[in-house]
Amino acid sequence: MTEPLSRTPSSKHGGTLLKMTGMTKSFPGVRALDDVSLEIRAGEVHALMGENGAGKSTLMKCLFGVYKPDGGQILLDGREVSFRSPKEALLGGVAMVHQELEQAGKMTVADNIWLGRFPRVKGFLPIVSDGEARRRSAELFASLGINISPTARVESLGVGERQLLEIAKAVSYGAKIIVFDEPTSSLTEKEAAILFSIIERLKADGCGIIYISHKMSEILKISDRVTVMRDGRHIATEERARLTTEKIIKLMVGRELTERYPRLDEPTGEVLLSVENLSAVGTRLKNATLSVRAGEILGIGGLDGSGRTELFECIFGLSKRASGHILLNGREMENRNPREAIKNGFALLTEERRVDGIFGILDLTDNTTVSSLRDYLRGPLLSSAKMREKTRSYIDALKIKTPSEGTKIRSLSGGNQQKVILSRWLLTKPRVLLLDEPTRGIDVGAKYDIYLLMKELAAAGCAILMISSEMSELIGASHRVAVMSAGRIAGEIKSSEATQEGIMTLAAKYL
Repeated sequence: MTEPLSRTPSSKHGGTLLKMTGMTKSFPGVRALDDVSLEIRAGEVHALMGENGAGKSTLMKCLFGVYKPDGGQILLDGREVSFRSPKEALLGGVAMVHQELEQAGKMTVADNIWLGRFPRVKGFLPIVSDGEARRRSAELFASLGINISPTARVESLGVGERQLLEIAKAVSYGAKIIVFDEPTSSLTEKEAAILFSIIERLKADGCGIIYISHKMSEILKISDRVTVMRDGRHIATEERARLTTEKIIKLMVGRELTERYPRLDEPTGEVLLSVENLSAVGTRLKNATLSVRAGEILGIGGLDGSGRTELFECIFGLSKRASGHILLNGREMENRNPREAIKNGFALLTEERRVDGIFGILDLTDNTTVSSLRDYLRGPLLSSAKMREKTRSYIDALKIKTPSEGTKIRSLSGGNQQKVILSRWLLTKPRVLLLDEPTRGIDVGAKYDIYLLMKELAAAGCAILMISSEMSELIGASHRVAVMSAGRIAGEIKSSEATQEGIMTLAAKYL
């Protein structure tokens, strides 16, 4: 078995633990890193910020052994390193918690933590000890304040629990450097508090934390220093105490961003979508009732597990309806499956884009046009030229950062992947657009682009429902907010009258 490394680095607390200098990396058609340098001290939280496509993830993948840099030097605790794989990086003292989870869903929690390094039964035979793996997992969770059963199957966990599992796994290696990539994007406030307490403990042990997030409040709360990147270059490194939200945004986007949310016009259309007493088989969704007018954006709030995603899945035909009605312009919609829902004018952007949103091995053209292929038929064949032309038009319209429409979508940043998926659904000309956490893990500039797009779609008569765990987004990017609690609609508030306290009160109504 591979024993965890000592978590305490040999560097003195506050001394330089990691130094990356002159880092460069190019891909066909794009220079992802251009002479980037980064220094991490022992016992500090160092925030790494920048727009999607700024080079943050590429820099971290060069550190973690996913990519081989074209140039530059990496010193870890004064020793030059060049990891050839993530496994080598883990054994060398660097761990990374990825935003997009890649876990073995059919296996247990303990299996996922110790995969590739299972504790062995004492003796000569190479037999793994499931009992020891469970015991160590339970001890690890107890030390971190995480309440997850080591014997639970990963596929049965919520997204937030799965993220905490990945964080615990990284900590289990006793790494000197831990990279957190958007770690709270799927966490509830309670789970985020657990994460922050874990980070404080790691800091006290002298671990160096690289923290990637687009949530300004988090950055200003937990970081010691902040490095901003833009277009593959290092822009600035500042002490957190000298920064404000406005200054960080200006460094990230290269300009002032005076408004976080565009001003919305009041909807004047008739009710387009009505959901009446909707319940779904095998879920907590019970008797949900709401309505949305043409030209209206309805925010859907609630705690994790409140039934928000289940509501969307039932409307879109991904789960079986137990009872209730879905009416579009007063006409009953069966929506027995996604194909039928799309035909009826519904579109769904899912929460976990890498799991059920993108086709990673396909290019942007295929990912953009996959839901509207009939529009590109020329006789019995598809017109590749027409598909590429339409994809290029959306690349320009949504400011998608990519070398070309032929680039594999898995090589794009999360925010640009999200824009591609939005393009896919826009091509279906939806009348009802269901957006589940549409700006999760996306930078402030890209968020504003998506808000503007939502405003334009609403102005064209689309009814939009948006799930968001960011209460400021619920209030700022919607006309009304409907709040769910324990599978039911607990109440509605006009955004102009909504407060975070009011939303939280409704979210706890049936708990």
